[in-house]
Amino acid sequence: MNALSENAGGTGPATDLICIGETLIDFIGTQVEMPINETKDYHRYLGGSPTNVAMNMARLGMNVAMISSIGDDGFGDYMLNRLEEAGINTRYVYRAEQIPSTVIFINNTAGTPEFIPYRGADKEIYPTQIPESLLNSSKIYHTTCFALSLEPARETILSTAERAEKGVQLSIDINYSEKIWPDRAQAMEAIARYCKHGPLVKISQDDVDRLLGPGLSHTEVFTYLHGLGAKTICFTLGKDGAKLSVQGQDVIQLSALKVEKIMDATGAGDAFWSGFLYGHIKGQTPEKCLSSALKMAAIKLQNVGRIPDYADVISDILND
Repeated sequence: MNALSENAGGTGPATDLICIGETLIDFIGTQVEMPINETKDYHRYLGGSPTNVAMNMARLGMNVAMISSIGDDGFGDYMLNRLEEAGINTRYVYRAEQIPSTVIFINNTAGTPEFIPYRGADKEIYPTQIPESLLNSSKIYHTTCFALSLEPARETILSTAERAEKGVQLSIDINYSEKIWPDRAQAMEAIARYCKHGPLVKISQDDVDRLLGPGLSHTEVFTYLHGLGAKTICFTLGKDGAKLSVQGQDVIQLSALKVEKIMDATGAGDAFWSGFLYGHIKGQTPEKCLSSALKMAAIKLQNVGRIPDYADVISDILND
């Protein structure tokens, strides 16, 4: 196994956000609204939910460190270059020898995408990648269900969350899929272990149906997750916007912004969560954080691939 990447320098200024989890290649179909079995051509994008959040937050001017693992191959070169171009601290990105970079094929749709994952190096995350000095000087520590689905990444992420000092706010996207994590009981156990530490939580209706089963009311979902220890829960509802439940307060619901033409739904949830975390770091009220999240999701839906490079304009929009 290779040592940690030496392509970036030290930790630099205090870190706003640590994103830990999958860095991978998304191959998104160029044929619109076609299932994978009818998609002929694909375009390559940097992907992975925590990586998308890291890239979005860096474009919004946040100081971001990425903790992930990639293959020592051409895809790994591409991913590392993209992260560095965005100004993300890549010192803690690990390059695994003899294990290929992870790739996912995704169809191009305005709805919930169909995908086929080819898992590789993304799971090779180790405690040595996360020094105490980085962890405890950061504002937010963010991960995903995808990242927790395989060892050794799972135990690394969970044990690190448990040793984070009180000043570090945990965050998780419960993007559960049985295709990624067939053992649902194991997934629920890992999520419960993470939620004990009061994280900010993002979950969608698709996630709820796959993890907890269909038919649960939103109130039941909030009660369950608060019972695990989650402080703040964002329940995304697609075209119907999102609900926000802060423990001990009334639930807030905001409508989605109208988008005339949806260009690409892949990464919209990550854009949403980027907006929410941006607002949280900026000290916005929970309702304002939710508004910022919905604005970021609307921007993403109008662009194929990544959020566009006009961070100053986006920051102004989020701070309105």
